[in-house]
Amino acid sequence: MTEPTLTTERLHLRPLVPADAPSLFEVFRLPEVARWSGQGTPMVDVSEATTRIERAPGRAGDHPAAALFATERLDTGAFVGMTLLVPLPPSAGNERRVHEVGWHLHPDAWGHGFATEAATALVQRGFDAGMSGIFAVTDPDNVRSQAVCGRLGMTDLGLTTDWYDQELRAFRLDRG
Repeated sequence: MTEPTLTTERLHLRPLVPADAPSLFEVFRLPEVARWSGQGTPMVDVSEATTRIERAPGRAGDHPAAALFATERLDTGAFVGMTLLVPLPPSAGNERRVHEVGWHLHPDAWGHGFATEAATALVQRGFDAGMSGIFAVTDPDNVRSQAVCGRLGMTDLGLTTDWYDQELRAFRLDRG
C-alpha cells in the first residue's frame, strides 16, 4: 500500500501534514478528548500538535497499512479528528507485536457514526495488507469507544496490562 489515503461514504482519511496542527490542537486541547488519550491531559499549545504530526511516521512503524490519518468530512471538508492503525506499544515484559485501530474525534463529531465508519475502513485496510487480527484498547471507563468496538464486531478480551504500561480494556477482531 503506497499512499495511506482512504475514502468512505462520508469521510476522507489522509496522512497528517504540518498544516493540520491547528486543527489537531483544537481536538486535543479539549479535556473530554484528551482524557482518553496518551497521558490524559489536554494540549496547551499548538506546538504539541506539530510534534505529534512530526512523530506520526515513527509511530506508524513499517507495516504498509499503518498510519495516522487526518479524518475529514467529505461533504464539508471539516477536520473531525485523527484515526489510526498503528503498532500497539507493549508494556514492559510483553513481547506481543500487534496493531491497534483507534480514533480521537472532536466532540462535535461524536454520535454520528464517524468513528465506526473510519475504523471499519482502517480494519479492512489492515486485513487487505495481511494483518490477521487487529486490536483496540480503551480506558476501562470509556464506554463510548467500547461501543464502537462492539459495532466493529470486536471481541471484548477484558482488562489487561499488556500494552501502554497501564490497565486497559482490550478488544480484538480477526480476519475472516
